[in-house]
Amino acid sequence: MRSKSLLIKNIDTMVTCDAEDRVLANVCIFMRDGVIERIFPAGGAEEPEAGEVIDGKGCLCYPGLVNTHHHLYQIFSRNLPQVQNMELFDWLVTLYEIWKNLNEQTVYWSSLTGMAELMKNGCTTVFDHHYVFPKGAGDLIGAQWAAAERLGVRMHFSRGSMDLSRKDGGLPPDSVVQTVDEIMRDSVDLIDRWQDDSFTSMHRIALAPCSPFSVSEDLLRESAVLARDRKVRLHTHLCETRDEENYTLARCGKRPLAYMESLGWVGKDVWYAHGIHFNDEELKLLAETGTGVCHCPVSNMKLSSGIARVPEMLALGIPVGLGVDGSASNDGTNLLEEIRVAYLLHRLQSSHAAPDGYRILKMATMGSARLLGREAEIGSLEEGKCADLFLIRKDRLELVGAVSDPGAVFGTVGLKSPVDYTVVNGQVTVRNGRLVLTEEEDIVLGATAAVSRYLGM
Repeated sequence: MRSKSLLIKNIDTMVTCDAEDRVLANVCIFMRDGVIERIFPAGGAEEPEAGEVIDGKGCLCYPGLVNTHHHLYQIFSRNLPQVQNMELFDWLVTLYEIWKNLNEQTVYWSSLTGMAELMKNGCTTVFDHHYVFPKGAGDLIGAQWAAAERLGVRMHFSRGSMDLSRKDGGLPPDSVVQTVDEIMRDSVDLIDRWQDDSFTSMHRIALAPCSPFSVSEDLLRESAVLARDRKVRLHTHLCETRDEENYTLARCGKRPLAYMESLGWVGKDVWYAHGIHFNDEELKLLAETGTGVCHCPVSNMKLSSGIARVPEMLALGIPVGLGVDGSASNDGTNLLEEIRVAYLLHRLQSSHAAPDGYRILKMATMGSARLLGREAEIGSLEEGKCADLFLIRKDRLELVGAVSDPGAVFGTVGLKSPVDYTVVNGQVTVRNGRLVLTEEEDIVLGATAAVSRYLGM
């Protein structure tokens, strides 16, 4: 079979996000079969023949962004007036009454909408934490893959879960919880179906019970055992609010991290979403065990959850990535926006101790890749790594006079419109700010009809 190749030549500036933090000027990048084969100076050695050639003159080039926490189904419940000023627990109880009506088509169209928006803004790998499985809803993970394949984006699924309903002291209604046995059987089936450990894999899966206040000790313990046996990763929400902390202290007699540690939930194969309310000793434990944290600043601000101690985490060497979180707690699906908000939030909170704009970009690239266990494959632009990247032209109105530090620009200035090109696994998926593999208008029409059915509008 003939190999697929792509050459982007004459790139003005390439921010590699590699271990040396190299910024390369006037270079070309050649990709074959989803892998970066060569990065070389423009105008020097003879250019290799390629199936497609893009002239990157006047462009800035970056590694593809990696989103490490999302709830794509929530896109169809964003900007609802009844929950706009709620905090987490009340917000969840209210929205579960909508989410319990999810089905395969709702998940397909919401996933398509969310991943398209992410990809148009430079994201090439999407992790989704799907934990709502109503009875009879259909093949929800298969629906997500159908959406990802249509767009050409790299996808990490999760088999999320809940087994504590309101009658058990949890928050969700009975119709969206399952027994531990049901969850574990389905987890095994989904790992067999979706875990692909190959180097350029386009889909992998993690086990992701929802949170300490919606799952039992047995579910957390058995999920950890299965994940280690099948060599997949573990993910959940943790230390997001003081309400959660009070819940685990009252129910289990332990702070959230101590509770999770007692059930096998620390280690290099574990990452938590949010991680706002860790104390000093808990940060040291995360660092010692290599347990990671996905920072979700916009969601944390909207739900008044607090500010994660990201400067201290980075100083201790804790793996930290970036995520947009569910769209109902963010109302947007743009990881570039998350970079700018993270930069500004920590400048406000921590002044000189805050990470600079480039450090936040690296959280969204190599930091996030590390959380997914793929730092050898994605997250930086280096020969031998997966061909995931995005390009933006410098001659945009919003970037006039703003590119003297291209590594920091997304934190300090931000980007107000889609990127010019996104490339995933060596394939162009966004060109001139528009999706390539599917028509945007078709997504808008289909998703609008789906959300109307779902919300009864």
